[in-house]
Amino acid sequence: MERKEAEARIAWLRGQIEHHNRQYYLLDAPELSDYDYDLLTRELRALEEEYPELDTPSSPTHRVGGVASATFEKVPHPVPMLSLQDVFSTEEVRQFIERVKAEMPDALFVVEPKIDGLSVSLEYEAGRFVRGSTRGDGRVGEDVTGNLRTIRSVPMHLPKAPAYLEVRGEIYLPQENFGRLVEEQELAGETPFKNPRNAAAGSLRQKDARVTARRGLDVRIFNIQRAEGVTFTSHSEGLDYLRGLGLPVNLSYRRFADAEGVIGEILRIGDGRGEFPFEIDGAVVKVDSLAEREILGATSKFPRWAVAFKYPPEEKETVLSGIEVGVGRTGALTPTAVFEPVSLAGTTVSRAVLHNQDFIEELGLSVGDRIVVRKAGEIIPEVVRVAWHDAAQPVYTLPERCPSCGERVVAEEGGAVLRCPNLRCPAQRFRRLVHFASRDAMDIDGMGPALVDALLDKGLVLSPSDFYTLTSAELAGLDRMGEKSAANILAALERSKHAGLARLLFGLGIRGIGARGAALIARTFGAMEHVMAADAEELAKIDSVGGVMAASVTEYFADRENRAEVERLRALGVEMISLEEPAGEAFAGKIFVLTGTLPTLTRAEAKAKIEAQGGKVSSSVSKKTDYVVAGEEAGSKLTKAQQLGLRVLDEAGLLALLENGADL
Repeated sequence: MERKEAEARIAWLRGQIEHHNRQYYLLDAPELSDYDYDLLTRELRALEEEYPELDTPSSPTHRVGGVASATFEKVPHPVPMLSLQDVFSTEEVRQFIERVKAEMPDALFVVEPKIDGLSVSLEYEAGRFVRGSTRGDGRVGEDVTGNLRTIRSVPMHLPKAPAYLEVRGEIYLPQENFGRLVEEQELAGETPFKNPRNAAAGSLRQKDARVTARRGLDVRIFNIQRAEGVTFTSHSEGLDYLRGLGLPVNLSYRRFADAEGVIGEILRIGDGRGEFPFEIDGAVVKVDSLAEREILGATSKFPRWAVAFKYPPEEKETVLSGIEVGVGRTGALTPTAVFEPVSLAGTTVSRAVLHNQDFIEELGLSVGDRIVVRKAGEIIPEVVRVAWHDAAQPVYTLPERCPSCGERVVAEEGGAVLRCPNLRCPAQRFRRLVHFASRDAMDIDGMGPALVDALLDKGLVLSPSDFYTLTSAELAGLDRMGEKSAANILAALERSKHAGLARLLFGLGIRGIGARGAALIARTFGAMEHVMAADAEELAKIDSVGGVMAASVTEYFADRENRAEVERLRALGVEMISLEEPAGEAFAGKIFVLTGTLPTLTRAEAKAKIEAQGGKVSSSVSKKTDYVVAGEEAGSKLTKAQQLGLRVLDEAGLLALLENGADL
């Protein structure tokens, strides 16, 4: 590869890695499998080694990984929580062991399954759990103590513990709980988590610890970070000590003296991936002796005494026996592939979502084809490609009529989405009711899909307001529902009346309005009557709402039946006032652009402060920009601002502007 070509490739790789870092660590919405992400990083590192003059301190290969969220207080890690060097072949494992043996001929190695979760630090003082934090960027994490307290496997007290103890572990969502959560999200018409790690991270970083508690997270401890008054000679000795204290240690570790034993254990763990209660994406090989680890040392990012072997995604061929079409709460038709069962990652799968007509046509899919399937994130089955296609069979086409009510479907969003326009469609009604009662909406505890289905079957509910007319006798008369259960449901319904405007707006199921959009609208307008009276232009002025969402809200409230439903909910005691403080107006109509690195504020923190005062943060500089807030390495945006004669502020100027609420 020529130098110029290498330079372009390095720039592209860095851009891709930074993008996927943001999706993975900040947004909990990964777009790439861990395996494919690791390959990008590996290629970038190889090119930087080949062309050292193109290497820069800001390259993602020099970072431990991830960034601390602005949502929680920051926690420094005196003992860095380093990531591990990834390897992808048994030959690379053998080379690692040979390098260690060259310096430490008698070295022993511990092999453990690598849990695919979220790394955390737990701190204990005199045996009492005092603080828990995420890994963050390895040196600074996030304080999630309150949320960690909701995880039952995290001990709050350790008898006979030393004066101070800090351990490192992995938070994960058990497979059973992940499957249930995804099912609930799909029934509610929400975008489901893509994998258990994504779900664990999203659950642990909730502002409301009650949400974390309901998700059913678990933890396994795998390292001692710091300890006062006790010493150990080996990693395995430390794990045994932690187990004796009552910490949930990962017990699936074994010691080996040579490469053959280590590689055999890696393969054994890989073959039994489906037997673990947690998802694994690899196996970790560590030098057992702590003294030998000290001698081997570490780079700025990786310890030299450990590697992580990453398993490639498992793929299987099978035959597509049929395609079933479901109807979501907004009427969208969703096709699902039904295929001959195959075993993937330890479980038997026979179904996978096909998303829409465009996806089917891209695959060129017909019933009877031989297809290749895998589990995205080792959990959610997906069709990867067609291995064999019968040329005599046409590509499958979604039906012209709704499979639930028979109404003719209409094409929307460029033809990719087919939708049933019948608001009385039974399938839509069921999913709208499930969504209204869901945790992120009105949070009616106990009102799950099975109960909603039973209430519909008895004709007791047709719309959300009907939930609030239910009586104890009606509920107790349902199968598997006694008087105590009925009383619990009624109590949950009563609590939900005080959920607030944001949850209510989200629960109504207005097309295109997610939980964040509903919160922005609620905070801006404060009360339901103001939202219902707003026109599209007023709604579109809210940053991150825009014209399409604004039109969706106005269309919803222009419907007479929808307005009547809102008034019925109000009459039944559902409160319709925002629980959040309304946005300030000091920066109303002002457009800010943030560029460079600020001394103390992250970009997310600065943006939140500006938006809290009614300002809008734009990604590009133009004549309409009112202020450019510039930090170190501001670059082209600052240059353009100076050329246009715009007002440029540093962090101190922004904070002063926030304090005074007017130009200085």
